[in-house]
Amino acid sequence: MSHRKSTLMPGDVENLRRRSAADSSENCADPEQHHRFSRQQLQTDRLSVGPQHPELGAVETPSPDASAHHFCHYTPKCFLAVHRGGHSGSARSTPSRYGEEGWHEATTKTTIRVENEVEAHREANNYKFGFRKWKGNVTEKPIEDRSEIIKELYSDLSIVKPREGSVVTFGNIIYVFLFGWWISLIYFLICPIMFLTILGAPYGKLCWKMALYFIWPFGKSLDKAGDVLKSSTLKPPKIEVIPEEGDTEDGKDLVRDKDSAPLLMSSPIPVDIPVPEPPARKISKHWCRISTYVWLLLGYPVLAVVHCLACVLSWLLVFTIPVAKMNARTLTTVLLMAPEDIQIHRVEKTRACETRVILCCYQACNVYYYKYTVQGINIFALNLLPLVLITLIIGYTDHEHNYFSAETKFATAITSIIPLSYYIGMGIASISAQSNFAVGAVVNATFGSITEMTFYITALLQGHHAGTKCYEEIVKAALTGTLLGCILFIPGICMIIGGIKHREQRFNSRSAGVSSALLFISIGGVFAPTLFSKAFGNLVCESCSNSPGNASVSFICKDCHYDTGQTEQQSILSHTEPLVYTISVLLPAAYLIGLIFTLKTHSHIYDIHISDGQGGHAHGHHVVHWSRWRALAVLIVATVLMACCADLSTENIEPMLTHSSISQYFIGVTVLAMVPELPEIVNGIQFALQNNISLSLEVGSCIAVQVCMIQIPLLILFNAFYDVGFVLVFSDIHLWASIFSVILVNYIFMDGKCDYFQGTALVVVYLILLALYFFAPSPRSC
Repeated sequence: MSHRKSTLMPGDVENLRRRSAADSSENCADPEQHHRFSRQQLQTDRLSVGPQHPELGAVETPSPDASAHHFCHYTPKCFLAVHRGGHSGSARSTPSRYGEEGWHEATTKTTIRVENEVEAHREANNYKFGFRKWKGNVTEKPIEDRSEIIKELYSDLSIVKPREGSVVTFGNIIYVFLFGWWISLIYFLICPIMFLTILGAPYGKLCWKMALYFIWPFGKSLDKAGDVLKSSTLKPPKIEVIPEEGDTEDGKDLVRDKDSAPLLMSSPIPVDIPVPEPPARKISKHWCRISTYVWLLLGYPVLAVVHCLACVLSWLLVFTIPVAKMNARTLTTVLLMAPEDIQIHRVEKTRACETRVILCCYQACNVYYYKYTVQGINIFALNLLPLVLITLIIGYTDHEHNYFSAETKFATAITSIIPLSYYIGMGIASISAQSNFAVGAVVNATFGSITEMTFYITALLQGHHAGTKCYEEIVKAALTGTLLGCILFIPGICMIIGGIKHREQRFNSRSAGVSSALLFISIGGVFAPTLFSKAFGNLVCESCSNSPGNASVSFICKDCHYDTGQTEQQSILSHTEPLVYTISVLLPAAYLIGLIFTLKTHSHIYDIHISDGQGGHAHGHHVVHWSRWRALAVLIVATVLMACCADLSTENIEPMLTHSSISQYFIGVTVLAMVPELPEIVNGIQFALQNNISLSLEVGSCIAVQVCMIQIPLLILFNAFYDVGFVLVFSDIHLWASIFSVILVNYIFMDGKCDYFQGTALVVVYLILLALYFFAPSPRSC
């Protein structure tokens, strides 16, 4: 029998590459598995000849160029792997010289797989020092390219899918207690009303059926009568196997034809395919009936209110969004149909494929709805947006606190900062991803710290107008709280969550070293005036006493502190103010040098390679969620709203400062410091879950450095032009807590790897410091 070498057509090779890339996407969570997979894949590409793939024939061994192309191509999409040279010793050497070069390059670079050019810019900006880190996409990803879990989130509940298992789940049972019973009760109450009208009797029957449906809608489908929805269970076709031929001439001709003919041939069988209805439909006759208008006057308005209420409640709960979709479909489609056209029946478990109906729901709750987005906006940020409007209305209309207390207004105002901070972050990321480096740098420098600065300035103005130094102490506590939270809590919680999933995570120790050095410079500069006042200031005590007539007994003094007040203008303040202004110049200069170092002269520290799934540069088609002008408009509006919410929070915080039993230090360090940073905390956790702990650590370090090197100098500059009495002298508790935290986190970052135990250590230290602030006495000015 003659042996003939056959080659694959280019289309077949491309199909094999796509299948291999799809199979490799399951391993994109673990970089170590990706390393092993890439090496095995590369070797398989070279050894895929003859006996290994007999059905494909003998395949030519690829050239070195082709091997390199395959190595890039089989890397999964959207895979972000941080490779380091330290792992190269354990890697198996490949026989190809080009393969060795490709493996060496992968161990020293960070390879980012993205879908398009805009996402490539966003990912690259995440690795730029001083740029705001953003996890979410700024472009729309096609639904067909998403996982089945994400596709399920965006389903319109009109498809009956094959499903295994029972519909009696915990979430469905919760639905009965939260929504099912009262929606069904309303239908039961409307049912006799429609029967009493006589003309509305058909709608009375409909209400009865819908009441039974809504008490337990799971596993039931709502169809339109007359639609042909045949069962899609197809019998397997009859298969004819072509027998092998001998070495005759006819057999050789058949062998040649077999290269292009299918191996398995089936006999044609009739298949019933539902023919889609034409788009233009005739108006149904039920709109010409009197019963329809009786229904629209008596039954439909009540049910509209009920279903709207259920939609709003289930939408706000996020995880019950399927209930909102079910009620919306019922309100807009089902209740406006002819009652005799609506049929409800139970879905067969033996259904083999998908069919389309009017409404079919299997589950009331889905835990993955925290990933749900609308126009790129996360569902939680979208649901909190009405709270901003409520805050503005009750804050600026009820000045006398007749309807809402000051504590309630403060709670709504401080909570409204969370979604506004999210919109500012997304606006910055959208503009930076669609613009060049200069525009992105300007936007990040302008709006990057706008959230914190609006609150600090409004608080200082409020304290200046009220004639009290308590607000200044609150601002200093908030500054210190942001510093401690970004140094201890954000890295700690990311290490814990990421370490539980990935056991041990590695990060770029060189970039972490740059951040640690800047933190040391920041802490030294910010607290230098405090150390100066302690070294050269006058120690003042509130009250001193001793035993009368006994000069040998020392005085007992209480509440001693170093005086930096206005009583000695020519002594300590005359020297402290020039020091503060000097530091306010040196800190931004150090920040600028850090930018030049990391982005220009030593940019290889953040050496990354951007490519798409084809191994080349990302240049795919994309649709952005927000254009540059829309993002800029969102930034401006969110900034204005942020200033209003900050003004309301500082205006209504006074009762908490004067009558609260909790220390004002604790309020500033926790609520005022960490609430605006919640979107950043979420971003850091998402990076850690994807085994990208480097960006998780950079999230906290970047904010901490900006607090010391940008925000505090801006406050000093503001005080220079508009004197609000802000003096850069902190209390002892802020000084020692900050110094200890920076030393601890620098020790943790030394080895370039972390686990959940190190994260636990950081979080525990943070909680200890919070307990210290909680039990500390209030500041003297409060």
